[in-house]
Amino acid sequence: MTSFQPATVPGEPPPPDSVPPRDSTAQAPTSVARLNDTIRGFVQTWGSVWVEGEITGWNQRGGNVFGRLKDLVTDATISFRIWSSTRDRLPGDLKVGDHVIACVKADYFVKNGDFGFSVSAMRHVGLGDQLERLERLRVQLRSEGLFDPSRKKPLPFLPHLIGLITGENSDAEKDVHRNAELRWPQVRFQTKYAAVQGDRCVPETIAALKALDAAPDVDVIIIARGGGDPQTLLGFSDERLIRAVAAASTPIVSAIGHENDHPLLDDVADLRASTPTDAAKRVVPDVAEQRALVGQLRARMNMRLTQRISHDIAQLEQLRSRPVLRTPETLLTTRSHEIELLAARGRDRIDRSLRVQEQRTAELRATLRALSPASTLARGYAIAHLADGVIVRDAAQAPASTPVVVTVGRGSFAARSDGEIAEERRAVAQPGTAAADLVEPDPTGNGAGPARE
Repeated sequence: MTSFQPATVPGEPPPPDSVPPRDSTAQAPTSVARLNDTIRGFVQTWGSVWVEGEITGWNQRGGNVFGRLKDLVTDATISFRIWSSTRDRLPGDLKVGDHVIACVKADYFVKNGDFGFSVSAMRHVGLGDQLERLERLRVQLRSEGLFDPSRKKPLPFLPHLIGLITGENSDAEKDVHRNAELRWPQVRFQTKYAAVQGDRCVPETIAALKALDAAPDVDVIIIARGGGDPQTLLGFSDERLIRAVAAASTPIVSAIGHENDHPLLDDVADLRASTPTDAAKRVVPDVAEQRALVGQLRARMNMRLTQRISHDIAQLEQLRSRPVLRTPETLLTTRSHEIELLAARGRDRIDRSLRVQEQRTAELRATLRALSPASTLARGYAIAHLADGVIVRDAAQAPASTPVVVTVGRGSFAARSDGEIAEERRAVAQPGTAAADLVEPDPTGNGAGPARE
């Protein structure tokens, strides 16, 4: 509290700041600051209180919240402030219309004389407690991956048989049937009735879901219910039902309540429809739209085919107009001259090669002929070899009476050795004398005698 120490003047009224509010008079009034400070000091002596009511105002400014809380029975209201430091500790879904209890402490602002309450805690009561439990369950199921988009199954383009779970003779059933048949008259339904609120809602819905999921002809399942207050929709946030839907193998569409209703079934279902009517429109295609689409595709296909054929015809005409295709013999005529030149060049090369090789062959033949033993024999030499074909290179190889075959330039003849000739007789033969000249006549007159050196 502010300390006032006004200076008093004898004989004059005391300054207003020096007069406590309870001692004020018309002649000695108190000041506004002294009054507000006194009120603030009194209010600060109050402790924190827990109050129950309904939120009727909720205005966020700069992270702080300024609102009003209304009594549940009368029209009495109070103003409250939630500072940003406290706001982070409160539930994130607080809004106008919520039934809450709050821990508040009175506060009086001296500057403008405003009276209000600062909130240190606030939570839902009644249905709010259930909503808080559902929010915790939502967080748990999301952490388990039951709400992941990757696990959601796609809906068939045109289901042959639709499974429907709804209340018997309900408006939701009529809306689904009517809108689906308007879009596709041949659509068929297999309906399972279940309680859509109360204690029987969850077990009957799970039983109907399992029966339709086990049916082999059911392509998609719609769980539909009309709008209602949050209390009546709690069955569609039951953990047992949520896990049964997650385990189903058939695509499931949730059509519970209206657009602003959001049970946990919407999160785990493969498709969330805002209303039963929206579910029918999203599950069944519109036959008129499909016919129009087919007509558009046919027209587009005809246009593309016409363009392609026209383009190919133009390309073909362009190719046919080219000189090489208009007079193809020109290509052969120009190439034939080149072929004749190449053929003549090839013949010339072959002829030159043949002449060179013929000359080379003649030279090799002459060389071979000069080196041939036959040429040596033709010059008068002879070769003597024994009966077994061994050439006589040493006179000792042919002792006396050894038969010898002598080969000359033309043919061979037989002879018999008289043994090695003495040195004096060998000298008779002049150098260069042919071997045949050294063969003496046989003294017996029976033919050629043995060759002598």
